[in-house]
Amino acid sequence: MRVSGVTIPREKRIVIALTYIYGIGSTKAKKILETAKISESVRVKDLTQEEEDKIRTIIEKNETTEGNLRREVVANIKRLKDIKSYRGIRHARRLPARGQRTKTNSRTTRGNKRNIAPSGKKPAAQKT
Repeated sequence: MRVSGVTIPREKRIVIALTYIYGIGSTKAKKILETAKISESVRVKDLTQEEEDKIRTIIEKNETTEGNLRREVVANIKRLKDIKSYRGIRHARRLPARGQRTKTNSRTTRGNKRNIAPSGKKPAAQKT
């Protein structure tokens, strides 16, 4: 089954499989299935064609997913950078934008600097 250009795994329960789509988490997946009147415990391979179509139309009508959502997020970050807001500057410098500490932690955004700094190391022993 393909929804929003994503192939959903056939062996998983439908509530879990829908989360493979960018922009749909577990809460949205449950609401979509509630709207479509489909049980959460049904496997993707056991869905009928009508149920698949129902899910597909609900997602396309009501949810922003995949390419459109990614484009929207990138545009929002670009807007923050253009107006030079604090969050925009943090994004531009590739630092945490939501108030996390940076003295320690934030290795993901800052990169692993631990193996670069040689401070405190003793010089290698000289051969005589």
